[in-house]
Amino acid sequence: MNSENLRNIAIIAHVDHGKTTLVDGMLRQAGIFRSNEKVQERVMDNIDLERERGITIMAKNTAIEYNGAKINIVDTPGHADFGGEVERTLKMVDGVLLLVDASEGPLPQTRFVLKKALELRLPPILVINKIDRPDARIQEVLNEVYDLFIDLDATEEQLEFPVVYTNAKKGTASLNLEDSSNNLKPLFDLILEAIPAPEGSKDGVLQLLVTNIDYNDYVGRLAIGRIFSGTIKVGDYVAMLKNDGDTVKTKITSIHTFKGLERIETTEAFAGDIVALAGIEGINIGDTITDVEKPAPLPRIKVDEPTISMVFSINTSPFSGKEGRFVTSRNLRERLEKELLYNVSIRVDFDNMDSFKVMGRGELQLAILIEMMRREGYELSVAMPEIITREINGVSHEPMELLVIDAPEEFVGVITQQVGMRKGKMLKMQNNGFGRVRLEFRIPSRGLIGFRAQFLTDTKGTGLLNHIFDGYEPWHGQMSKRKTGALVADRGGKSNTYALFHLQPRGTLFIKESTPVYEGMIIGENSRETDLDVNVTKEKKLTNMRAASADDIMQLIPPNILNLEQAIEFIKEDELVEVTPQSVRMRKKVLEANKRPKAQKSA
Repeated sequence: MNSENLRNIAIIAHVDHGKTTLVDGMLRQAGIFRSNEKVQERVMDNIDLERERGITIMAKNTAIEYNGAKINIVDTPGHADFGGEVERTLKMVDGVLLLVDASEGPLPQTRFVLKKALELRLPPILVINKIDRPDARIQEVLNEVYDLFIDLDATEEQLEFPVVYTNAKKGTASLNLEDSSNNLKPLFDLILEAIPAPEGSKDGVLQLLVTNIDYNDYVGRLAIGRIFSGTIKVGDYVAMLKNDGDTVKTKITSIHTFKGLERIETTEAFAGDIVALAGIEGINIGDTITDVEKPAPLPRIKVDEPTISMVFSINTSPFSGKEGRFVTSRNLRERLEKELLYNVSIRVDFDNMDSFKVMGRGELQLAILIEMMRREGYELSVAMPEIITREINGVSHEPMELLVIDAPEEFVGVITQQVGMRKGKMLKMQNNGFGRVRLEFRIPSRGLIGFRAQFLTDTKGTGLLNHIFDGYEPWHGQMSKRKTGALVADRGGKSNTYALFHLQPRGTLFIKESTPVYEGMIIGENSRETDLDVNVTKEKKLTNMRAASADDIMQLIPPNILNLEQAIEFIKEDELVEVTPQSVRMRKKVLEANKRPKAQKSA
């Protein structure tokens, strides 16, 4: 296909603003699916975790044909923790659809993705989505987007962006609010008009930048990337330029282009197109595929440095090896090495034999990685998240976050108090009506560790919280941590109703009756600051005057069973989260109660 008839676009937005739903509509109206074909919603989200959580984690490629032109589309994650996915995919495209919710307006991730797009000089099309919402404030949101562009030092040319109004769920788009529409044709026409065709000559020196890696059971590793110059054919010998400067000669065994959700095999591809190449062993994200005789490397993909670290180690609890298939440090190392091939925003320190320091963008990114590992059959222990500091001019600096909170008016006081305790400073407060207020803070990254659970409790589940990395500042000093202690099992066995009933007044329980426990396992949160060792296996002494059936009368308060993210947020420095395919448990690093004081002193 002629490059004049090609368009490469990425859809960027904050989480849950409708990117994947819009792609669904574009695929349907481009005739990718048969009229009688049953298609599930968010068809691009093909990972189980994406479907369960309703968020995109991995960037995906698709393509449609419209009026004789081919439009390559990249659906990107909307959560800030997966910013590495956005950064590398923007390298493949010539323009972006900036999607903004008609009610919520631009949020932290909107700022992040737009900043990256403007730095790369990618022309944007503003898509104001969900215009059917009863609380839509379309003109105000448009003004807020203009303000954001100006704030990010957009050029005069970049400020002249076209605007389209959509209802992605219904599959409609219009260029002004007065027009009625029953399809996405105005959006398709605008893409062809406003997004430039890719540059680069098909007769030039071959240059292909690998921006994604996939795996196929039949052909092995697939290198996905954009051809910036030249032509590539099946059977060609090419040079692979590695990160360490090595040049590896290899042969192209197959080439695939994208159409809808399928990969179409082809014999050659030209400058401008996005392709998947098979048969290239040892290729990684950021490598350049180029001409053997005249190698011409492309700039490698640069991503922002990680801000949060966690130590992954083997599971050493008394229950280790009972629920997982992969339990050794070698298994753990191999899995993390594999992750590095796909995930450009993660770093791993392999200096220790049994524990590995994993660094990423945020708690959610690392929690998703852990969740994927446990579903694959891994057992491991993870320590409390810690921030990664940086030395600047001899002074220790810590990462900061821009925190945006949307909550009912009555909770403003408690939110401000909680954020203030965590060294956060208010930047802006905005009341958009409807009884809700938007608050903006600048807060150290460590202040957000464990904050989400507290926030949801304080706002009774009605508050919305978003944050994004916002530079570095000198260390802000000591910060208050969890003020409560833990209820810790003092022996192994199974919990029972009698013991749990008498422990309820002590605090909040995390387990129910008949749960296997071991010494050092955390079974609840103490209402006081200190840890308390408790016996959850204690049974009632039976006499001829007291029958066992009397236990039926004891009513237990439903326990607060923590999921993986909540457990990671809850633990302190001397605690671990034990993760297996079937269970998430919390424990003390030192299991024996009599050894803990000594371990704390030496720490």
